[in-house]
Amino acid sequence: MSNIRTRIAPSPTGDPHVGTAYIALFNRCFANQQKGKFILRIEDTDKARSSSRSEQDILQALRWLGLDWDEGPDNGGDYGPYRQSERSEMYSTHSQILLENGCAFHCFCTSERLSLLRQEQIANKQQVGYDGHCLHLTPIEVKAKLERKEEHVIRMKIPEAGECAFDDLLRGEVRISWSQIDMQVLMKSDGLPTYHFANVVDDHLMAISHVIRGEEWINSMPKHVLLYEYFGWEAPIFCHMPLLRNPDKSKLSKRKNPTSIGYYRAMGYMPAALTNYLGMMGWTMPSGEEKFSLDEMAKEFDISRVSLGGPIFDREKLDWLNGKYIREDLSDAEFMAQFASWAFQSEKMAVIVPLIKQRVERFSDVADLGQFFISADVSISSEDFEHKSITPELGLKILQFTLWHLEALIEWNRESVESVLQSLATSLGLNIRDLLFPLFIAITGKGVSISVIESIAILGLDISRARLRNGITVLGGVSKKLAKNLEKEYRLLD
Repeated sequence: MSNIRTRIAPSPTGDPHVGTAYIALFNRCFANQQKGKFILRIEDTDKARSSSRSEQDILQALRWLGLDWDEGPDNGGDYGPYRQSERSEMYSTHSQILLENGCAFHCFCTSERLSLLRQEQIANKQQVGYDGHCLHLTPIEVKAKLERKEEHVIRMKIPEAGECAFDDLLRGEVRISWSQIDMQVLMKSDGLPTYHFANVVDDHLMAISHVIRGEEWINSMPKHVLLYEYFGWEAPIFCHMPLLRNPDKSKLSKRKNPTSIGYYRAMGYMPAALTNYLGMMGWTMPSGEEKFSLDEMAKEFDISRVSLGGPIFDREKLDWLNGKYIREDLSDAEFMAQFASWAFQSEKMAVIVPLIKQRVERFSDVADLGQFFISADVSISSEDFEHKSITPELGLKILQFTLWHLEALIEWNRESVESVLQSLATSLGLNIRDLLFPLFIAITGKGVSISVIESIAILGLDISRARLRNGITVLGGVSKKLAKNLEKEYRLLD
């Protein structure tokens, strides 16, 4: 393949994730080193969860990190559109090709039947998956059902025996039994493609030469390989990167580590330091130097130097590296300018100042009142949560339920935050003042401070989430057993 083209394909369904930036970085460096193209594609076929706000957040976060792209939804290119929601006709056309070739079939099974099938398979300790119920419908039966407009999906056929063998750039040959592969839905009942189908169609039509992605997609490779075979297309070269890990070796997740790029930006990390740190995840410069720029990484990049050991995302190491950037790359004047730009952002200060102004008698009061807005964390102890009406157990529940309520918000503003907290207070049978007490401690570090509702709205989900998690830890944390009980109770809330 002479024309090197790589891509990143984030789904705009939440916060911009450091894992997305990690994969984007390696794709960009590989393409740049090979004098190829790096493409950004938005996979927004999940109508219920996708949002334009999330898409813009992703674009801004990647650009902040210096991970710009050659083609994408904002700057166009020869292979657009670059949003899956704008490529529906292509997926429909290609699904028909598979139906006509006998490589796919219409499935009219109801969700009730599929749910019952799954339960039976689990009870009988069988492989969970579609049982081929609609696979043998005759063309006449299918036509009749379609004419009656019965709801249906399109599934792909899977070989009944044998193995799928494919090459991975880092792992060599990988073999997976077809018995482990389900008859994947390609087109959903709403006419939109599933990830697996759109992924393959888009990568081919966009002439992607190398698919560099996380290792969690290895088990899906047989479906992708088979689709390339069904269409008679040459498959790209695949490379599955090791996943970022928490210090306990578990997969990096927001439950144990801040994963949003927005969190690190809000906490005052330099973008070059964060990009540099992500580059150190499983890869090393030939010189062994730990501090390097994006351009230096791209120039020296050799994907064979990627280690398959799970890279640990260690915030202490990131802090150390960010400190080196601050001390070594910024003059005193530059430090002051960048600190002021970070701490006193005009949009942020415009909403903070009116809250502080009403509570100060001297300018020296400002630091004490507003410190929590620019602090990485607040210093609290379990004694701070002592309250005549709120037990530690109830306080922990309030913090956890608040966290889940806030994470479900689509629109983030003062009104939406107040609405979900008032709703939670009602559901728990508490007055709003008592419900807010543990939130004051966790968010501001004090039992009495600036409005905690206003504070949460200003701080945003990333920092609020981190502080609520910290408060939960201070109150003893949530064991697996307690987590299950809390989740069960939470689902029963009005």
